[in-house]
Amino acid sequence: MAETSDNLAQGHAYGYLTQPEVRFLDAAVARLIPADELGPGAREADVTYFIDRQLASSWGTHGRNYRMGPWQEGTPEQGFQSRLTPQEIYRAAIRETDGYCSRHYGKAFCFLAAEQQDEVLHALEAGKIELESLSSKLFFGLLLRNTEEGFFADPMYGGNRDKVGWKLIGFPGVAASDYNDHLDQYNVPYRVEPVSILDIQQNKARVDAQGYPRHVKLDKKA
Repeated sequence: MAETSDNLAQGHAYGYLTQPEVRFLDAAVARLIPADELGPGAREADVTYFIDRQLASSWGTHGRNYRMGPWQEGTPEQGFQSRLTPQEIYRAAIRETDGYCSRHYGKAFCFLAAEQQDEVLHALEAGKIELESLSSKLFFGLLLRNTEEGFFADPMYGGNRDKVGWKLIGFPGVAASDYNDHLDQYNVPYRVEPVSILDIQQNKARVDAQGYPRHVKLDKKA
């Protein structure tokens, strides 16, 4: 294949995902949170890499979860009930969704037009695609949640590159020590360059004696 994933081009070392899986997720997250006039989307924010890092961790194998069953259908309020680990869910669901796309559209998900990708994602969300190993609705729910997490989590976890998610919603990141100066300013936006834990770890942010970052104010017109 001549095309190379944006994430692969950046030199990320993936701990769990294969290249076909990376291409699938790059395409999927780009439809869930697309780039638009407001800024970059999930693909540009390295959400696929974020998901890979979580899958390669103990979370991906349910290393801290009880896994002996019994496995019964639970209610939404009871949380995750599948006997499959996140690693197993992603591997099986991506393979089987690509198989569905090949049968119905003649090509894998990542090669479909955006409108067709949206059709597939909507069908997964509604549980209308019958996957062999698991519920398509279960897969979509996990994928959507992980995409949102990767877009808004601290960049130290692999996603939210350049803090694009925080900049989109105006989140300042790690709390600063000088918030008191703004407590009596009502209905005044607090516009600063967001600071992440990663910024502090890499000495890219100024901190005070207690280790709190000093926020840099943005132009009021920004």
